[in-house]
Amino acid sequence: MTYLIDHFGIFYGWLLGSLFVFLRYLVFAGLTFTVCYVFLKKTLQPRKIQAKQPKNQEVQNEIFHSLTSAGVFALMGVLVYFLSTWGWTKVYTPLSAYGWGYFFLSFWILVFLHDTYFYWMHRLMHHPKLFKLLHRVHHLSYNPTPWAALSFHPLEAIVEIGFLPFAVILIPFHPLVLFLFATWSLAFNVLGHLGYELAPPSFIHHPFWKWFNTPTHHNLHHSKGHGNYGLYFNFWDTWMGTNHRDYEKVFTEVSSRNAY
Repeated sequence: MTYLIDHFGIFYGWLLGSLFVFLRYLVFAGLTFTVCYVFLKKTLQPRKIQAKQPKNQEVQNEIFHSLTSAGVFALMGVLVYFLSTWGWTKVYTPLSAYGWGYFFLSFWILVFLHDTYFYWMHRLMHHPKLFKLLHRVHHLSYNPTPWAALSFHPLEAIVEIGFLPFAVILIPFHPLVLFLFATWSLAFNVLGHLGYELAPPSFIHHPFWKWFNTPTHHNLHHSKGHGNYGLYFNFWDTWMGTNHRDYEKVFTEVSSRNAY
């Protein structure tokens, strides 16, 4: 992002940044959709969380809204760049400044920080006074596909990424950590909107893996409209009692189907 802004100006830096974010989304969501909804559609049908396939118009709407979200996310990248230029952030470039140990630790700090922010922000957006303004667009994907990963109203997109400037102001992060985090977040979002459950029935009972959310977990949030507010992990939903009451039942039923 720094190179783009320095050589092409703010507008072209934002434009090329938007293109990069959208192309990355196309690769992740497009490949996943093509594999699961085209090539392996019949093979994976037993593992479809909602048996009905989404309509083409719904998929097109997801892609359109994701395009606008890409622009918002790129704009946030421009903001972080200027904050760094003005010396307001703790973004650092020499890896030797903090070492490789902190490099990897800071990645997980950012992941857990975002997971906490997302849970509470997500619950707040389901308040009746905020839902129509911010979150309704995302819930138009009642039966979501991987294309729904970035399908947000522009205002929600701002809220979704809004924690990042505060994070880089308060905590040292290397630019590569920010890139790896963005890739992790997108990949997990695509998985959460997969529409198919690929994990084995034992997954949610495993002492380690049960703390990771599954496609069924987020799919239930879309189909039921409440509960299951977490993003990456199941810590906050477990601690706050907001896991949907049917989560374990639906997961076990879908994941037990033989799709292979």
